[in-house]
Formats: sequence, structure tokens, C-alpha cells
Amino acid sequence: MWLEQISNTTFLPLHVCRAEILVMKGGAGSGKSECAALKVLDRAANEPGHRFLVARKFKNTIRESCFKLLKVRAFQYFADKVAKVNETNMTITFVNGSEIICSGLDDTEKLKSIFEITDIWVEEASEIAEADFHQLETRMRGKSPYYRQMILTFNPVSISHWLKKLFFDRKYPKTYVHESTYKDNRFLDRDYIEKLEAFKDIDEYYYMVYCLGHWGSVFRSIFPTAAITARLAKLQNHMRLGFFEGKDFVEDKDGFIRIYAEPKKGRPYVIGADTAGEGSDFFAAHVIDNVTGEQVAVLHAQIDETVFPEQLMALGYMYNTALIAVECNFSTYTVRELERAKYKKQYVRRSEDRYTHKSKHQYGFETTKLTRPLIIGELVKTVRQSADFINDKATLEEMLTFVRNEKLRAEAAEGTHDDLVMSLAIALHVREAQCTVDEAEPQVWTRSMWEDYEDATPEERLEMIKLYGRPKPRRRR
Repeated sequence: MWLEQISNTTFLPLHVCRAEILVMKGGAGSGKSECAALKVLDRAANEPGHRFLVARKFKNTIRESCFKLLKVRAFQYFADKVAKVNETNMTITFVNGSEIICSGLDDTEKLKSIFEITDIWVEEASEIAEADFHQLETRMRGKSPYYRQMILTFNPVSISHWLKKLFFDRKYPKTYVHESTYKDNRFLDRDYIEKLEAFKDIDEYYYMVYCLGHWGSVFRSIFPTAAITARLAKLQNHMRLGFFEGKDFVEDKDGFIRIYAEPKKGRPYVIGADTAGEGSDFFAAHVIDNVTGEQVAVLHAQIDETVFPEQLMALGYMYNTALIAVECNFSTYTVRELERAKYKKQYVRRSEDRYTHKSKHQYGFETTKLTRPLIIGELVKTVRQSADFINDKATLEEMLTFVRNEKLRAEAAEGTHDDLVMSLAIALHVREAQCTVDEAEPQVWTRSMWEDYEDATPEERLEMIKLYGRPKPRRRR
């Protein structure tokens, strides 16, 4: 097949893809625009009666991009099937009656005159508004015996962009999504590859977003983007999806709980949870293996406040009655529900009574001017050391949009969320309140540990077992 000789392997399936919307996200030099141009030309040349609209946001950008590329490839591969090229109107007509029309979406007068469109290719789709996309959808109503398709090609920009929300965060009907990078393009020359890869050291953020095609943010993340990028590249996304019915985990492809590792008998776990509060409408929770520090499960959902405590408790019971620390700044409902249900392991914080000024103990984690920067700083430090303990793609992507504002306060970039970041920070911070050894395996205690144990009170002995693990029987001489 001639396409196999001139196309990159990753794009070959797209030439026969009949999805109504073909979304092609890619980094610089990936070859996505080349693939789209070839597909448009191939169909126009071999399927009579097509009227392709090829568009970009602005008229003054399409002549030197899409129109130029289509002309070159048309005469290179379909010269015997081209009838006419109109330089003024930016159209290509074929002998079978098909036509390709290039236009900017700001050229309203020309767009009004274009009718009976059968297919559309939008280059740099990240430049257009969601309303433009839906308007274009309604224009694909031309009569044709062949399938209709809108192709969207773009480099990713902000993680809050409508393209991500519409096609990547949820499944838009009749859509096929494809992702590519310069590493998929076997036709790139060595000099260009070296220029792209030089950005690893020059500007790692540029490399991550524009070269590797990851979603980015207007501002720089406070987290180490190189470590996050490396982890994203290694993720396998092997997980179970679902939710709880009572204490039973029910697998469901649309579930909001992601299980990355099954609980191990006797293993201590910690859960950090963030309730939907000010500036957020998501509930989030992370389960951390307190021996290895690995993220083993994530809850992330827009659910009713009354549903969250029961799902959180079931998750806790699944992971050996994990220690649960719930952020309680905006609502104490979840903490109170856990207490009412007599959940045995809630995180206890020390606070001061407003009237007596005496120290007291309360359930839940309180985010204050002191604790917030502390737990965020701890999380950043941990990720700098290694991001390999994180298994969840959504968590890593949210870290990329956790930035410092103009007042240097660390927060989610405008239009994004911080639920996953904050709940993970809480989980890591409260690890010290949970046992850090596998309770299923007896531990070897040192002589000094045994001496301390023998001199300890019953309460102190329980704390030692919690800290050091259940000891193996002591050998006596």
C-alpha cells in the first residue's frame, strides 16, 4: 500500500478510521498535520462529490500552513486527479467533482457562502472556542454516500482547555482520540530531533508540553515537571475502576474509584481526603501503602456530600481499616459521619480550645496558614526525590497546573482544581500517625527496643508495637 511508504506507522489506522470526529493531539513534529492532509486529499481524490472545509481560527494563518501543505501533497501524490487550484480563493478542485475549500473562521463572509460541506479538518483546533466547534458540527450536512468526518489537529495547551474536558476527561459521542509525539515521526531529520530534545535541559516545561504533547498550564508548576513528565511516560494505567455498594467493590468502567494495587494482609494504609469546598466541586481521596509509600487507590468524583463518607469508609475497610484523615475546613459532615458510624481509625489533630485555651483533640485535618504550606512543601520535596510512587495520571496532570500566583501563594491555576494535590499532601503528612511496618510479618526488635518495652507502661507498649510492628519472640540466653 502506498500509504505505508509515505506515512508513519502510528497514523496508518487513522486513514481507515470512520469515526465522526477524529481528534489528533500531538507534540511538535509528530506528523499529525501531514496525516490529516493526506487523508483529506486521498478521500477527495478517490471519493467523488466531497466538499471538504479546511479551517483555522484566523484567515491570515491558513494560506502558509494548510493550503500550502495541501497543494504540495496534491501535486506530489494526486497530480492526475487535480483539476484546478485557485490561489485567490484557496480551493483545490478534483476531476471527480470533489473540492477542498480553505478558510479562516474569522472570514465570516466566505463562510456564509460555503454550503453542502461533507467533511471538515480544523488545524490548530486549540485556537478555536467550543462554540466554534459545535457550529462546525452543524455544517457537516452535505449529501454524500461516504462517511462524514471532522478532523481536529492540535498541540495541547492549558489543562483547563475545552478540548481536554470534552474529549479526554469524558467520552464525546462518535469520537476517536489519537496521541502522538515527534518520536513517532520516522521522517524527521536528525537536526530537528536534536533541537527538540535540547529543550530537556533548556526549558523542560516547553519540552513537556510542546514536544511531548502533555497538557500544560499558563503558569509554571511548583512541582518538578521533569520528574512528573518522566513518570507520565512510564505509566501503564493498569487499574480497576468502580465504586462501593455497601462494603463490596463493584467494577464499572464509569466508576470514580481507581484501584492500582490490591490490599495486602496486615499492611498498614493511610487515606488523605479532601472534601468539595470553596473553589472546588470534587471529592478526592488517596490510599497510600504506609510501608512503601506507594499510591494504591484514588477516589475522585463529583458526588453528593452524603455519598462521600460511605464510599470513603468502604475504601478504608477494604485497605485493612486504613487511617483516614479528612480535611475539615469547609465541612465537618464527613468527619462526623465517620464518627457516627464508629469507624475505628480517624486521624486526630491537636488544637486549642477558644475559651479555655487548653489543648484538646479533634478528628480530621485542618488546613491553616501554617499547615497548608507545610504539607504542600512536603509533597513537592517527595516528588522531587521521585515521582514513581504516584500511579494516577490525573494526579500527575493536576500537579502540572498547581502554580504560584502573583502573590507567590501555591494554588491551582485558574480553571483547574487542587483536590487531588491537597488530598495526596494530607495523606503523606499523616503517615507518621500510622504504623510503618507490615503487621502481618513479625519484626526483629533490637536489644534497646526490648529494654524500652520492659520499662514502658501498657499504653506506651501499644505505641511501640504500632511504631515498630509486632515483635518476633525474643531469644533468651
